[in-house]
Amino acid sequence: MLIRRQSLRVRGIVLGAAVAAAVLTSAGCDAGSGDSGSKSEAHQAGSVVAPGKPGEPARTLSPSQAVKEAGVDSPNSADVRYVQLMIQHHAQALELTGLVPARARSAAVRRLAERITAAQQPEIGAMEGWLTRNGRSGQPGEHEHGAMPGMATPGQLDELRAAKGTAFDHLFLKLMIAHHQGAITMATEVLSEGNNVQVEEMAGDVVAQQTTEIDRMRALSS
Repeated sequence: MLIRRQSLRVRGIVLGAAVAAAVLTSAGCDAGSGDSGSKSEAHQAGSVVAPGKPGEPARTLSPSQAVKEAGVDSPNSADVRYVQLMIQHHAQALELTGLVPARARSAAVRRLAERITAAQQPEIGAMEGWLTRNGRSGQPGEHEHGAMPGMATPGQLDELRAAKGTAFDHLFLKLMIAHHQGAITMATEVLSEGNNVQVEEMAGDVVAQQTTEIDRMRALSS
């Protein structure tokens, strides 16, 4: 996944550059221990330019700052919120796919629903495990549940439950495309705002997998 690889590569670049710069700075200081000008030049030469997050400028860090930032991926509030909400988001996707066997007409829609279920059920388990390991609750605030992008409304769910055959297939695809687009929005946000590598990996997988599935669903809808 391109986004995940870029994110992890940036961390590696910053860490590697920071370590190298720290070594060079130390060597420069040792060589010029009696020369304040040499020390200043060594400090400047040892600075590290850290790539900024999407939409943000790069920053110049000292070697010690860069080493510290590259080596720390403690979850921040964006990471926790994303995981909590995405569990609920995936749960509704499984609710939608659970209606397919008894109502869908299209064999392609049935296969799609099976793939979505097979992918998202384990992802829920992985996210619940992440919350447990980080000592976090799995429940987001009630006001946030309805604010998630792409979630089907109670009325839309009732309409889907009442539909069958081709009408069901069309409505299912419409709702699931919107649902996937919402998940991609959430994942893209945490890739920009989060700090934890594992959450970045999970979000990158969501973007890659659900983008592909949206393309398939649009083809089925046409």
